[in-house]
Amino acid sequence: MDDLTILIAARNEEERIAETVTALRAEFGGAEILVVDGASTDGTAAAAEAAGAIVLRVERRGKGEALSAGERVAAPGALLLCDADVRGLLQPLAAGDADLRVAAFSRRVGGGFGIAKRMARELIRLQTGFTAREPLSGQRRLSERARAACFPLAPGFGCELRMTVDALRAGLTVEEVELDLDHRPTGRDAGGFAHRGRQLLDALLAAGPLAVNHRGLRLPLVGWLAGIRPDPAIAAVTAIGLADDLWSGKERGFKAHLAAGRTTGVLKLAGIPLVALWRTRSLSAALLVGASANLMNQLDTKPGRALKAYIAAAFVLDAPLGLAVLLLPYDLRERLMLGDAGSNALGAMVGFKSVDRFRGWGRWAAVAGVVAFNLVGERRSLGELIERTPVLSEVDQLGRL
Repeated sequence: MDDLTILIAARNEEERIAETVTALRAEFGGAEILVVDGASTDGTAAAAEAAGAIVLRVERRGKGEALSAGERVAAPGALLLCDADVRGLLQPLAAGDADLRVAAFSRRVGGGFGIAKRMARELIRLQTGFTAREPLSGQRRLSERARAACFPLAPGFGCELRMTVDALRAGLTVEEVELDLDHRPTGRDAGGFAHRGRQLLDALLAAGPLAVNHRGLRLPLVGWLAGIRPDPAIAAVTAIGLADDLWSGKERGFKAHLAAGRTTGVLKLAGIPLVALWRTRSLSAALLVGASANLMNQLDTKPGRALKAYIAAAFVLDAPLGLAVLLLPYDLRERLMLGDAGSNALGAMVGFKSVDRFRGWGRWAAVAGVVAFNLVGERRSLGELIERTPVLSEVDQLGRL
C-alpha cells in the first residue's frame, strides 16, 4: 500500500472525520490520507489534522471539485476514494487487479425510494452497456490508468457516475466488490429528499457533454438548451456546435482547422453560413450570421463573458433573453459552461436579429464590422484585449467568483 493515497472529500464532518481517519490509518499503515475540506463551517479540518490526515482546504463546494483538487496534489500512484462517514474495512477494495474497483454495500441502511440510483444505473448502461449495482458509491479504488482517464472529475455528486463511464470508455476494467460497510444514512425526510434530488440532477448533468475550463474544472456543457426552440435554423446551428463540443480536436483558429481539413471547426465554418443562407436566401445575411456565431464563440473563454455580450446585444436587437439570464449566474459561478453549441447558437440569434434590423449597405457594413472583430480575434485574443481595457475589464469581472 506504499504507493496508495487515500482521498476523502469532507464538508461539515467534524463529528465523524477523526474516527474515519483513525480507522483508515490503522487499516492501511503507511498510506497517505488526504482530506479535502470543501468550505466547511465547523471544525472538520482541525479534527482531520488531529487524527493524522493531511488537509487541503478549498473554498468551492462540490464533491467532484473537492476530489479533483485533492488528486492534483496527491502523490503519483493508485487512489482510494472514500466518504468521510464510511465505516468498515476497505482493504479488500484496494487489493484487486481491476483498474476501477467499486464497493457495493452488502446491506442497505436508510435511503429513499431508489430513484436517483436507478436513474444513474440506467445512464451508465445506456452509455457503456455496463450494469452497475452501485452507480453512486463513493468508495472506489483507481489504478494509475483509471486516475489518468477519470480526472478531473465531473462536478458535484455526478462524479461517481461519470468516473465509471470514463473508465469504461477508456477500455479499462471495472469491478464491483461487495463489502460490509455502512455510513450515515439519509432518511425519507426533507433533507434526505433534497440530497437525493441534488444527486439526480448532478448525475443527469454528468452524463452529458463535459469540458475543462480555464481553471481546470470539468463542467457540464448546457448550451445545447438554446437549440430547444421552434426555429429549425437555430436548432441546426446548435447541433453543429454540439458536434464540435463532442468531437473537436486540438486545432484552434481558422488557419489550423483549414490546414487540418476534415475537422468539426471546418464543419462550423461552412455549416453555419449555409444554414443561414438556406433560411434567408441572402449572401450578406449568411455572412453576418456565420461571423456573429463565431465571434460569440471567441468570447466564450471566461465565465459569463459570452452571455454578457449576448444580453447586451439582445437588449439592442430585441433577441430572446430568458435562457441567457437563467444561465448567467451559474456560468459566473463556474457551475456550467455554454460550450460551442451554446455560444454558436446565441451568436446566430444575434446574427438573425441583425439581419432583420439592417438592410442594403447597412447590412454589409455590419458584416464588415463583425468580420473585422473575428480577424482581430484570430491574430490576438479578444479576451486579452477585454482584460486590458479598463471599463470592459470591470464589466467582464462583474459577478465572478
